[in-house]
Amino acid sequence: MSHDSKKGSKLEQVLAAQREYIAKRESGYREQALKLYPWVCGRCAREFNRANLRELTVHHVDHNHDNNPTDGSNWELLCLYCHDEEHSKFDSFIRYGGRTETKSASATHNPFAGLKEALDKKV
Repeated sequence: MSHDSKKGSKLEQVLAAQREYIAKRESGYREQALKLYPWVCGRCAREFNRANLRELTVHHVDHNHDNNPTDGSNWELLCLYCHDEEHSKFDSFIRYGGRTETKSASATHNPFAGLKEALDKKV
């Protein structure tokens, strides 16, 4: 076997491994989400391009990284900053518990009650 055929064989192996790696990576949820959604942060609306795409992350809405439906219904694209904020809010919710919403009573005081009568008296 000549040196050139060994070199060609090695190159073919490297290229095959690279193609396999790319195919595997493209089947990952990040690559799927980047194909499904526009490259815009879902919170702050910052736009991304190939130069800064590494700063756009995939957030799992239900916080379960194993829940990856191919329709993307559990994903949203967030910039690094908004993604960190989202996880901070979730951590606080887990640590301190959720706030139970209590319906507050509507205001009954009307600051303009009697204004018309007061103005009529001045005339």
